[in-house]
Amino acid sequence: MSNCILLRGLSRESGHWGDFVPQMQAALPMVKIETLDLPGTGQFYQQTSPNRIEAILEATRQQALQDGLLKQPIHLLAVSLGGMVAWEWLQRYPQEIQSAILVNTSFANLSPFYQRLRWQAYSQLVSALTSNDAYQRELAIVRMVSNRADGERQTIAKAWAKLHQQRPISLSNSLNQITAAARYKPSLNRPQLPVLLLNSLGDHLVSANCSSAIQQGYQLPLHSHANAGHDLVLDAPEWVIDQALAWLQNLPPSHACNLEKLKSPDL
Repeated sequence: MSNCILLRGLSRESGHWGDFVPQMQAALPMVKIETLDLPGTGQFYQQTSPNRIEAILEATRQQALQDGLLKQPIHLLAVSLGGMVAWEWLQRYPQEIQSAILVNTSFANLSPFYQRLRWQAYSQLVSALTSNDAYQRELAIVRMVSNRADGERQTIAKAWAKLHQQRPISLSNSLNQITAAARYKPSLNRPQLPVLLLNSLGDHLVSANCSSAIQQGYQLPLHSHANAGHDLVLDAPEWVIDQALAWLQNLPPSHACNLEKLKSPDL
């Protein structure tokens, strides 16, 4: 059984995957779905987050080693800032990776700053990260990253507020992550491993053009969802799972695992 490690983005942790993990596990029973928290988030919320993607990767990889997740090559599914960490991982340690799916991510050497974080979101992001009210903070964040109906976003914000109260990510750690993302300029060498890009055409936080720039820069496949927000796994989990299933089923033999008859009839 292969492991698929999920990595979240800015100021997010494993708990923010919500129902996506059991949904994906049901659809892919021969792939063990695992989550890792980046330093400064989740179970590591009391740590200081590095302000460089390379250092964030090293801390995350060490945790994967300690958890015994690298006994065989892994698949990665990573969102936004997590996608930058995943990209660095497959560049530095390609022998540990079978394939990667990167969702709504961006690179500083391929896209301008105003596309990597839309200017319309600046004040909302600052307000959210500096709010002392957990619910209002998370409601502002979910409204930035999700295109669901507002009633659904309020329900999600309540759940996320509980996570923040239990394992709060500090303003300084959020700023360190923003700094790391803002200056991440990876090598222009095309990865030797299979990489799939997913993006959301309804993303109001990061321009969909950022994924297109990576597609063009590295000649990688890109699949787009027509109306989901930045948090694609929140807005369209079934679509993401379908994309992951099709991707894994069509990997070259050297990167594939036994994926026959994986998809649950309930999905």
